[in-house]
Amino acid sequence: MSTATAKKPRLTTSAMIASIAGEGQRITAAPFGKALVALAEQRPEIVGLTADLSKYTDLHLFGQAFPERFFQMGMAEQLLMAAAGGMAKEGFMPFATTYAVFGTRRAFDFVHQVIAEENLNVKMCCALPGLTTGYGPSHQAAEDLALMRAIPGMTVVDPCDALDIEQAVPAIAEHKGPVYMRLLRGNVPLVLDEYDYKFELGKARMLRGGRDVLLISSGLMTMRSLEVATALEADQVDVAVLHVPTIKPLDTATILAEASRSGRLVVVAENHTKVGGLGEAVATALLTAGITPQFRQIALPDAFLDAGALPTLHDRYGISTEAMAKTLKTWLA
Repeated sequence: MSTATAKKPRLTTSAMIASIAGEGQRITAAPFGKALVALAEQRPEIVGLTADLSKYTDLHLFGQAFPERFFQMGMAEQLLMAAAGGMAKEGFMPFATTYAVFGTRRAFDFVHQVIAEENLNVKMCCALPGLTTGYGPSHQAAEDLALMRAIPGMTVVDPCDALDIEQAVPAIAEHKGPVYMRLLRGNVPLVLDEYDYKFELGKARMLRGGRDVLLISSGLMTMRSLEVATALEADQVDVAVLHVPTIKPLDTATILAEASRSGRLVVVAENHTKVGGLGEAVATALLTAGITPQFRQIALPDAFLDAGALPTLHDRYGISTEAMAKTLKTWLA
């Protein structure tokens, strides 16, 4: 190998669990924990439960502020969801936190039967959604949206950044019934404040217009979509970004109105397998309404994902900013 060849910096093990914030990006530390503490000061019925992961879901802030309302259930996610349902039946509003793989895959039947069937007021806020950890399929919740969307009466939320989370916490508390919210934890990027953004449950929000491509996205992929839109300006590609923080119920009216505008490639970008997530929800809405634009998906493959450093995996599976921009230019060509 030539010594003149530029070498990429060696990625350490910490890159497997690193913050999704880029270098120099504005961040807010623990937005979920802080928002829940502020809300709980006004709502005495709120209790916090976790399955041995309070530090890793930012619920430890709630535990410090309200130790008498904080319940550590141990590594027992099925018990976590069953206990949350029982507390909801007694008039409390449980916020139950764990990793998304454990809250959905491991505890699915308990969420389905104990919480959802009785329409109980439990708020499940689950960290490490999609491909936000490099620890392989045991920790990567690539199917969580598909599982939660399939449960009758379940509201499903996928916030983009710290502002989205801060505003979503009181909004899901106002909603009567079960909610599954994907949770970004630790140092969370702050991007939506530049777009005069306000979270509304069940509503999509147009962040920027564009004549060539309409990117419909949720979660961290909205941040990536905005970065792609900026990057492609140099190539005279005009990209619109529609943020869809509520996956269910879906804001079909806004999606159909934007997707029906002629001449634009419509692309759904999501941090989730291509099966059963936002992409399929949008495709169903479009076909049902008889709207047939040129349509593509940027999503994780229908496969068990590799372990490794997150930057490497995001490039490999096409959800990094650079990979997305390259894919869009290929499709437009």
